[in-house]
Amino acid sequence: MIRIDSVTKRYPDGTVAVDRLSLEIPDRSITVLVGPSGCGKTTTLRMINRMVEPSEGRILLDGVDIMQQPVNTLRRSMGYVIQNAGLFQHRTIVDNIATVPRMLGWGKDVARSRARELMERVGLDASLAKRYPYQLSGGQQQRVGVARALAADPPVLLMDEPFSAVDPVVRKGLQDELLRIQEELGKTIVFVTHDIDEAVKLGTMVAVMRTGGRLAQFAPPAELLSNPADDFVEDFLGADRGIRRLSFFPSAGLELLTTPIVAVDATAEQIAARGSADVPYLLVTDLDGRPLGWSEPRDLTAGQIEPERLLPYGRPFVAERDSLRAALDGAVLSPTGWAVAVDGEGRAAGVVSQQTIGEAIRGAHAAAPVDAKAGR
Repeated sequence: MIRIDSVTKRYPDGTVAVDRLSLEIPDRSITVLVGPSGCGKTTTLRMINRMVEPSEGRILLDGVDIMQQPVNTLRRSMGYVIQNAGLFQHRTIVDNIATVPRMLGWGKDVARSRARELMERVGLDASLAKRYPYQLSGGQQQRVGVARALAADPPVLLMDEPFSAVDPVVRKGLQDELLRIQEELGKTIVFVTHDIDEAVKLGTMVAVMRTGGRLAQFAPPAELLSNPADDFVEDFLGADRGIRRLSFFPSAGLELLTTPIVAVDATAEQIAARGSADVPYLLVTDLDGRPLGWSEPRDLTAGQIEPERLLPYGRPFVAERDSLRAALDGAVLSPTGWAVAVDGEGRAAGVVSQQTIGEAIRGAHAAAPVDAKAGR
C-alpha cells in the first residue's frame, strides 16, 4: 500500500501545489487522481517516485518511507507512463520496451524476449518490434509506453494523463486495454487525469482534488456519483452524473422480448404472428441473426424486405454484460424507443422498451444505498 501522510509541496516562491494531502492507495487496484488544472494531481504523482520532493509529510511504500531509499532504486521499482509516451526516437520499439530491464542488468536477449512478450500483452503486432516510434500511430506509441513501464514487472505503475493526447476512439481502446491488463496482472496503479469520465471508468478509487492541492473527496466511483461531498465535487462531476451512475447498474435481469424479431426472409405468416399491439415495430435480422433495423409490420412484405428501407436500431447493448446506461443509450438512439440486446457474437438476443429500462432504473435506485458503497 502507498500511504500519503499529510504531504505538502511548497515552492520557493511560496506557491503551495499540494496542501496537507493524506491518502491511502490500496494495493492491486487503480486509484485515480482527478481535478482541475492547478489542483496538484501531477505533483502528487511525481512525489511518489521523488521526481518532486515533498516539503512536509511522508510517503510510505509498504510501510517504508520513500526518503529512506536511493532515488534511482525507487524509480526503477515503479513503472512510469506519461502523455505522448516519451519514447526514445533513436531506438526500435523492442529496445524501447527493454530499456529498464537493460538498466537493471538483464542480458540483451532476455530483455528483448520480455519486450516481445509485453508487445503481445498490450496488443501490439510482433511485426512492429524493429520499427521506430515515428513509424507508429499515437495509440500504438502509448501502448509501447505502457509495455515499457511493465517491462521489469514493477508492483507500482504511475500514469500521468497517458491517453489524453489521442483521439476518443483510440482513447477508449487504450482504457479498455488497461483494464484488461490490470485484471490479468493486478498492479497498484496511480492514474492522473482531468477527465471525470475516464476517472469513473478506470478507477477502483477516485480522489477528487480541488485547486490548491487539497483533497475534496476520496471514494469508489459509484459512491462519488451518488453522494458528492460538497458543491465543488458536484459541479466537477457535471450535470449528467446521474447518467454516468447508470454505468454501475447491470442490465442483467432486464426482461427481453424475442417475439418482435423476424429474419429478413420471413414469411407473411411469420410477420403476422410476430406483430402485436404492445410492440408496434418488428426488428429485422439477417440470416445469421444480426440486427438490420426496425419496421412497422404493415411495411414488411414477405420475401421482399429491403434492409436499406428499415429504421436504424441505434447502438445495441450486450445482454447480461453491459450496464443500464448502455441499454438506455440504445433505446434513446433508436427512433422506435426500443433497445436491441445482442449476445457476444452480435446476434439479436431480444429487445426492450424505454419503459422497461426505466422501471429497472427505479429498482436500481431503490437498492442504491447498499450498492453505492460497494464501488466498482
